[in-house]
Amino acid sequence: MAFSRTRRGGARDTGDGAPEGAKAPIGSLRTLWPFVLRHRGLFVAWLVALAASSAATLSLPVAVRHVIDRGFTSGSNIDATFALLLLVSLALAFATAARFFFISLLGERVVADLRTRLYGHLVGLDQAFFERSRSGELVSRLSADTELLRSVVGSTISVALRSVVMVLGSVVMLVVTSPTLAAWTLVGIPLFVLPLVVGGRRLQKVSRASQDRVADANMLAAETLGAIRTVQAHAREPYERGRFGDAVAQTVATARRRIGLQALVTAVAISLVFGAIVLVLWSGAHDVIAGDMSAGTLGQFVLYALFGGGSVGALAEVWNELQKAAGGMGRISELLEQQPGIAAPASPAPLPARVRGELRFEDVRFHYPGRDDAPALEGFSLQVEPGETVALVGPSGAGKSTVFAMLLRFHDPQSGRILVDGIDIATLDPATLRGEIALVPQQPSIFAASARENIRYGRLEADDAAIEAAAASAEAHEFIAAQPHGYDEQLGERGARLSGGQQQRVAIARALLRDAPILLLDEATSALDAQSERAVQTALEHLMAGRTTLVIAHRLATILKADRIVVMDRGRIVAQGTHAQLLAQDGLYAELARLQFID
Repeated sequence: MAFSRTRRGGARDTGDGAPEGAKAPIGSLRTLWPFVLRHRGLFVAWLVALAASSAATLSLPVAVRHVIDRGFTSGSNIDATFALLLLVSLALAFATAARFFFISLLGERVVADLRTRLYGHLVGLDQAFFERSRSGELVSRLSADTELLRSVVGSTISVALRSVVMVLGSVVMLVVTSPTLAAWTLVGIPLFVLPLVVGGRRLQKVSRASQDRVADANMLAAETLGAIRTVQAHAREPYERGRFGDAVAQTVATARRRIGLQALVTAVAISLVFGAIVLVLWSGAHDVIAGDMSAGTLGQFVLYALFGGGSVGALAEVWNELQKAAGGMGRISELLEQQPGIAAPASPAPLPARVRGELRFEDVRFHYPGRDDAPALEGFSLQVEPGETVALVGPSGAGKSTVFAMLLRFHDPQSGRILVDGIDIATLDPATLRGEIALVPQQPSIFAASARENIRYGRLEADDAAIEAAAASAEAHEFIAAQPHGYDEQLGERGARLSGGQQQRVAIARALLRDAPILLLDEATSALDAQSERAVQTALEHLMAGRTTLVIAHRLATILKADRIVVMDRGRIVAQGTHAQLLAQDGLYAELARLQFID
């Protein structure tokens, strides 16, 4: 089932022609059951507390009857009857507190497990999934949808089961107390079920649409805040406020329809139930006046009727809540059902103990999903010897970055194969393959953590000395040490406290620390000033020594020392050689060189 964008004005398309908004069966909540079973102790403790609190609640009307019939009438048993009432009340209080504690803690743990499972599943999906998904929407699944489920497990299910027990218990006790009045009371139940069923179906669709609008607003906020520099640089704050205001207004409008429908269903159901109870009480009052029933018995019947009616009304609200949660669980289940397109084979081939770094692309053809008519690579064949530095140059869209993506096995080719040290990477565990590759991207990813932790991301077991040595080689030690907290300085979200060049040097230090036999440099010095570029270029030359290196560079001055330059255009290799050889051929490379070195 594909995970795709929201269509304007309505339901989400699942990719199979059916709108998601039309599908959110209550049965999707069964997916939560395995998470509940992980905490059997809490679940059993909750059931025991639920049984105790329900028994105490159902005992209250009996105690009240004794107070009315024996305590108020004769007066001889007033102390004992009130003591019984107090005892039942205390039992109800402690059992209810225990029930609340166990079910609330169970809800927290179940949702924590679900979030952990969902996050772990998401980070294991392939790049194709993230290319067609929106990060803001995924975050909404982890936050808004799981919060709905926290309410379901930690409250709604408890209320539902307690209400069911109370309805059944009340019905039994109504029949025991007065079969005639109980018969009249039960007539009102079918009148309640009809609006519940009809309204519930409609509420299910409206609830799903409401959750979709919340996800859209979250996605917009995440996208805008992630590009806040661009927003402010273009003075588009009023425009973005307007866009978010419109998204929130759509969320409120959809929620208003859901709330209105939910309120209507609840009002109709409760009105019908309590209307029936009033009629029954009217009949019972006549029985008391005629002497056919004691006042205590009528009081007992009234309390059971109220308990039963209140529980039926609670079930109406519970049903509405479950409908909303079913929509959230359905959306989470869609994500959990996603399978990565890139996965480790059942029996992965082993890499040599020491990878030499020989790379070979054999007639590779690849196109991105939905772009069959425009291959990113077409008949691409390239061999890179161990320790060789090869630069990939060419115009935008030539396929240079796709070569990196294929080597990292973010995608698999439609035809052809890629080998590392003579081993087809399709037979390797992707994690093992990527463990032998260090990447310095054009736009470095800096985490909202300390400088030390950002550099250590390249090799988690590295000690502080190795981290500082890598930073020194990347010309990053000086500006990191100058921070108020040195290497423990928090760099801010996406490295907001660093300049572009400083962020790049942290990323280079991370790659230096990784010490992998294969190095991928994607415009690694693009954000550096001239002085820093010279220093880092020297560090990179030391890093590249003895390692197989692929370099993507638009600035040709950065790759003049490459062992070989491969010129790409439209996914194909059109020329290769040294800088001097390619200039002599007077082809695409010479044209690119003239544009950059025109002076």
